[in-house]
Amino acid sequence: MSKHPSLKGASQIRKKRNVLKRFERINQLVAEGRWKEGQKVLSALPKTKPEE
Repeated sequence: MSKHPSLKGASQIRKKRNVLKRFERINQLVAEGRWKEGQKVLSALPKTKPEE
């Protein structure tokens, strides 16, 4: 039996993601200078656009 075309390995998927993980958003905010070292946000982080 053959595999369905939608079942691909992680290395073959190169799609742009809409949502960043928490650490990715914090790293992006640090790079933009919008995040201070030691700053704590418990509920919501500021919005960021995914890197292209």
